[in-house]
Amino acid sequence: MKRRENLRNVAIIAHVDHGKTTLVDELLKQSDTLDAHNQLAERAMDSNAIEQERGITILAKNTAVKYKDTHINIMDTPGHADFGGEVERIMKMVDGVVLVVDSYEGTMPQTRFVLKKALEQKLTPIVVINKIDKPSARPAEVVDEVLELFIELGADDDQLEFPVVYASALNGTSSLSEDPSEQEASMDPVFETILKEIPAPVDNSEEPLQFQVSLLDYSDYVGRIGIGRVFRGTIRVGDQVALSKLDGTTKNFRVTKLLGFFGLNRVEIEEARAGDLIALSGMEDIFVGETVTPVDHIDPLPILHIDEPTLQMTFLTNNSPFAGREGKWVTSRKLEDRLLSELHTDVSLRVENTESPDAWIVSGRGELHLSILVENMRREGYELQVSRPEVIVKDFDGVKCEPFERVQIDSPEEYMGSIIESLSLRKGEMIDMVNNGNGQVKLVFLAPARGLIGYSTEFLSMTRGYGIMNHTFDQYLPVIKGTIGGRRNGTLVSTETGKATTYGIMGVEDRGTIFVEPGTEIYEGMIVGQNSRENDITVNITKEKQKTNIRSANKDQTNVIKTPRKLTLEESLEFIGEDEYCEITPVNVRLRKQILNKGEREKAAKKNKMK
Repeated sequence: MKRRENLRNVAIIAHVDHGKTTLVDELLKQSDTLDAHNQLAERAMDSNAIEQERGITILAKNTAVKYKDTHINIMDTPGHADFGGEVERIMKMVDGVVLVVDSYEGTMPQTRFVLKKALEQKLTPIVVINKIDKPSARPAEVVDEVLELFIELGADDDQLEFPVVYASALNGTSSLSEDPSEQEASMDPVFETILKEIPAPVDNSEEPLQFQVSLLDYSDYVGRIGIGRVFRGTIRVGDQVALSKLDGTTKNFRVTKLLGFFGLNRVEIEEARAGDLIALSGMEDIFVGETVTPVDHIDPLPILHIDEPTLQMTFLTNNSPFAGREGKWVTSRKLEDRLLSELHTDVSLRVENTESPDAWIVSGRGELHLSILVENMRREGYELQVSRPEVIVKDFDGVKCEPFERVQIDSPEEYMGSIIESLSLRKGEMIDMVNNGNGQVKLVFLAPARGLIGYSTEFLSMTRGYGIMNHTFDQYLPVIKGTIGGRRNGTLVSTETGKATTYGIMGVEDRGTIFVEPGTEIYEGMIVGQNSRENDITVNITKEKQKTNIRSANKDQTNVIKTPRKLTLEESLEFIGEDEYCEITPVNVRLRKQILNKGEREKAAKKNKMK
């Protein structure tokens, strides 16, 4: 079998924050790819503003480097399970994976998730134990953990013989020895292992074309761009080809542009052969999983499996008293256009119409997936409201099932009792416990996704910020009856519209936690804090102090209020209850009751009780 020995296709996979994007940066720097004058920004692959800020990868990216006359295509993948749809499709495009594992943290929930996807595709693995320079590094134990994970996930004998490279991507060093003092100031050991272990693509360029779309991009100039791999044959600019659609129909089109990858750029190319990873344009409605073939030899590849959404939220136009003040795009038409345009590139997202022309049900892979969409829209100038996230219940053979997540917690031993108790209240079941012997414990639970909505805030305060929690979708299991989790405390709801005053806040701050500071504009029905008890109470924090002409003995003492608790967008989405909305504008995130007037709220609550 003939192979293209000067080409390799490899994906970098890892748990979030284990350093894969930094590793790709180093591979780019140390290969024969970038010009001397081409300075590389830190984590250059994370090009999106939110990726830069949060230090996470959301969209899969591809780059290519040149090393010793070999062209190596590298796919940088997300570590978060919410973006698992991206990871799965990338596995189809490559012949091997580089699994990056933190030398202290070891295997984590997403390590398990991404490795499982790679082993299912029978890909050749290389393991890079990263951050070897950490004083707390424990490389030998971590390699054992990785081996156990391979065995647990059913790896075959060849996959179990994985080579290990030890590296510090941040310092640009690597070696084949676990001894940190033997690190070489280069990434050659990683490159050499890729060339030696990852199989070169089969060269069947003479056969009829098969190109499958795995990722989508969009450009205002050329429309949709399909990114994927040429599995067979050759494709040239100007070719008349057939696109096999997901519904079984075919459409003919002409290839107007082919793009290859080199460094951080896309370069126009005239032709691509079997094994190449390319982007192509010319077809407006091209989708992930569709196959491009010759017009006279239609032979589509199996359609790619895309993980179904597990969580949904209702997106609505903003109808609060402050609607339209802070946003650029506020109408239902603009909102709908924006949501539909997101479907151009995000295949794990679903958008459905509702009976109301001002509301849509948007389904995604998790809270992070949906909150990043909301954050992007907010930054683009959109104003909107969203409801509390809900899990999607599915029917399997007549049994109603809900998504369950695998939760891994690393925490100081002293908080173990509280964690186990709080998760068992949320119907979590402990499946593993490891005491690391240094005062830290690792706990693994299987818990309904429903019970985890809003849990992270409670978890952080319970462990005083020392606990680390990671969770990833595991499977659908029969629905557990009754309500699980959710917020235990009620809210403080404003009865007035106006500006919050120091005097008004002082009058109610002993009732709970305040979310707003003096001078903040408030409207009736807006949530201004969390009650320390279970019920909602109405408060007036716009109250002014009565002015009198009597001088006070302690007049010069300044009134001091507690610092208000500022909720982030994610915390706000987790906080809201069933009868509440989160109002999002480019400037503010506000929490509000769906029914703003107190009297009308009480009437509606009575009606619901009678039902």
